Amino acid sequence: MAIDREKFPPLYRTVAANDAGLESHSYVPGGLDVLTSHPLNDAPGANPEQFIGLALSTCLNATLEAIEERRDLPHSSQVHTIVEMARDTRGFQFYLTAEVKLPGVDHETAVAMVDLAERRCPVAKLIGNSDNVVVKLVTEFSAATPVES
Repeated sequence: MAIDREKFPPLYRTVAANDAGLESHSYVPGGLDVLTSHPLNDAPGANPEQFIGLALSTCLNATLEAIEERRDLPHSSQVHTIVEMARDTRGFQFYLTAEVKLPGVDHETAVAMVDLAERRCPVAKLIGNSDNVVVKLVTEFSAATPVES
């Protein structure tokens, strides 16, 4: 369902651009400029898998930080997102697993905070209806070992 832009006008706007494809660079005019490359080669540069992982980790953790602040808790949350790329019948797809650690917060409270953060985080809301996206509370982060080719 699309948001009502009249009722909820944008509070922030930016442009994220890529003009030359995967083996080039992506940029924000007047700001960030990142070399890009294909994830399956050894060339230097970031790729869409890393960008979506960073977007989810950063936004979800910022949302958790706001929740911690409202509860008068020190900021201790950490979010690591494992991103995997796989082939499917129509090309490629991503699997995202966001792992959240909340040290010093009891389990029941931490579960409630992660649930609330997932419902409030704009990136999680954008991609959260996908069966390929999982957000979970952990006590230790999983090792993301490279896929052997």
